[in-house]
Amino acid sequence: MKFIVIGLGNFGASLAEKLTMQGNEVVGVDQRIEKITALKEKITHCICLDATDEAAFHTLPLKNTDVVVVAIGEDEGANIMVTALCKEAQVKRLISRAVNRLHEKVLTALGVSEIAHPEEESAERWSKKLCMTDLVDSFELNSNYSIVEVVVPEKYVGKSIQEIGFREKYELLVLTILKSQEQKTSFGSSMVTTILHGIPKPNTILEKGDILAIYGYNNHIKSFL
Repeated sequence: MKFIVIGLGNFGASLAEKLTMQGNEVVGVDQRIEKITALKEKITHCICLDATDEAAFHTLPLKNTDVVVVAIGEDEGANIMVTALCKEAQVKRLISRAVNRLHEKVLTALGVSEIAHPEEESAERWSKKLCMTDLVDSFELNSNYSIVEVVVPEKYVGKSIQEIGFREKYELLVLTILKSQEQKTSFGSSMVTTILHGIPKPNTILEKGDILAIYGYNNHIKSFL
């Protein structure tokens, strides 16, 4: 896929790098030359321009881009201006970053349906990680439901998914199991990699160190952990 990420601060730069690493074509845009210099070897293309300048903005390859992300965070006015230009240009898919509730209301008024809250989402993840024992990572679908990665609690090691009663007792769905596996590299050293084991069956036995990807109601996840 083709992405344009406008604003290469901490969030925008990290997003652009990760999208590039996943095999996407990414155009990073920022008016600060130091940001462009730092990222020119890490993402597909870097363009130094002021995206709030309408003439400069329209030099971007908007028509051939699948997703435009307005990642500007430190200047709300610039974020709103660029978002408005994206809406006017009728880009295929637009995601804009909001730094507070008022900013989000303005973006919503502009007709933006996908709004990112990187700081809030990161805080949500960390609050879960710090409060729930054995939680590895989480993705909140809404205020009530999440997908989480959890290390199998000691008391369930050696038991099957059916024995534990994920559906019946906890009303949770086990999406997959991740297992750590040591592999030899071409240089002869050892490296631990994570192997995904598809959709588990009811008779699948859980082993020590297994990581479960679980979907369910947040309170049910807490009960399980």
